[in-house]
Amino acid sequence: QDSNGKARELSSWESDLRRREADIKRREESLKNAGVPMEEKNWPPFFPIIHHDIANEIPANVQKLQYLAFASWLGIVLCLSWNFIAVIVCWIKEGDSKLFFLATIYALLGIPLSYLMWYRPLYRAMRTNSAFSFGWFFLCYLIHIGFCIIAAIAPPIVFQGKSLTGILAAIDTFSEHLIIGIFYFVGFALFCLETLLSIGVLQQLNAIFYL
Repeated sequence: QDSNGKARELSSWESDLRRREADIKRREESLKNAGVPMEEKNWPPFFPIIHHDIANEIPANVQKLQYLAFASWLGIVLCLSWNFIAVIVCWIKEGDSKLFFLATIYALLGIPLSYLMWYRPLYRAMRTNSAFSFGWFFLCYLIHIGFCIIAAIAPPIVFQGKSLTGILAAIDTFSEHLIIGIFYFVGFALFCLETLLSIGVLQQLNAIFYL
């Protein structure tokens, strides 16, 4: 009886699963027939987590700028990832868990928020010519540039500034630990490059916006 009950339960579960799959397919077909664009996740190719198709969705005259903005977003991903690695090295050497905690927050919050708060709005603005999306992007991108400048300096405000791989933290750590100092100087260079790239994106977008 137990085996029969389990078989019936399994059969019921499979039927419910098939019914839900059919319902999802019907909804997708309804949206397609209604002309609602379906954004399929396609990037990165090896593990798609976002929809990204500049070549087919962004007007040809601004595709180069969109690619540049995409490089800027990848740049902040690299900066925060390297910052996390460098601070881990510092944490292992000095044992200050507060630095590790802050670097983790920067990476876990900074990477998705940078995509949601300024890169995705710019992508949407380029695709739909939305004034609101452009305005939101400009506001958030200025905050992004401000963060990059602060990170490149790493002023000794919070925990001696070592939670960010800026120039002041790099000089401080280099005098104590050579390897950690090298990690921090690389992080400083990355934040500087990201700042310059971001300013370039803003200047080009501003020039196009006021044409």
